[in-house]
Amino acid sequence: MTFVDTHCHLDDPKLKNDLDAVVNGFRAAGVGIAINIGCELVSSRLVAAQAEKYDGVYFAAGFHPQDVADATDQGLAEIAVLAARDKCVAIGEIGLDYYWDRSLKEKQAEYFIKQIELARFCKLPINVHVRDATGDALKILKDNKNKLTYGGVMHCFSGSLETAKELVKIGMHLAFGGTLTFKNARSIPEVAAWLPLDRLLTETDSPYLAPEPLRGTVNTPKNIPVIVEKLAQVRGAETEEIKETVYKNVLNLFPKIKPQQTEKGN
Repeated sequence: MTFVDTHCHLDDPKLKNDLDAVVNGFRAAGVGIAINIGCELVSSRLVAAQAEKYDGVYFAAGFHPQDVADATDQGLAEIAVLAARDKCVAIGEIGLDYYWDRSLKEKQAEYFIKQIELARFCKLPINVHVRDATGDALKILKDNKNKLTYGGVMHCFSGSLETAKELVKIGMHLAFGGTLTFKNARSIPEVAAWLPLDRLLTETDSPYLAPEPLRGTVNTPKNIPVIVEKLAQVRGAETEEIKETVYKNVLNLFPKIKPQQTEKGN
């Protein structure tokens, strides 16, 4: 079994300029699978190219809510072409974000729904980003529940237990990252302790949100074991149990990901 990072941004300048070292570093830490996330057409093309270069690195393609200003139906058609590649495992990251700019609320909602529909067409799960828009995002997901044929993941979940329960009801997975380890985290540990094991995922959101005690540094997928250790602590479980659970959940949610070759020896 291997550690898994279900959400990282290896195309970020803080990582891409020394990517061989970054990949070698997380492999040495036991992280054998990483999902590289696109945010618009340019980044989706780049994460696709990076995934092709490295074993164990996969990608998601889509329009991030902060990047929908330039989104078009032609752009979605190009995302669909990327989604057909063997190493594209999800449509994302998609969703709603009212933190920086509320002027695009209508277009964010429009392209959130369109990309949910695209994911069903491509037979892929969705990777969802939500910030300061929980109510609207939950309503869209509920209204489009019948289109969530291939499931999805709420990336870097930081909502309430009540929200988590609603998301689980409609078939979503929740991914936990460095915010779980922050000293001011309140609802996140509560949700992580409650969540059914078969909905549990791990991520880093590299290069952002490095976990304690590394907060403030450039985050990379090599820090996944820190997050797994915190999850084990919160749940009163063994680290190896969480590691194994996440690995199995990843293979179930993202069937295009190939099992690690070392699996037979475990």
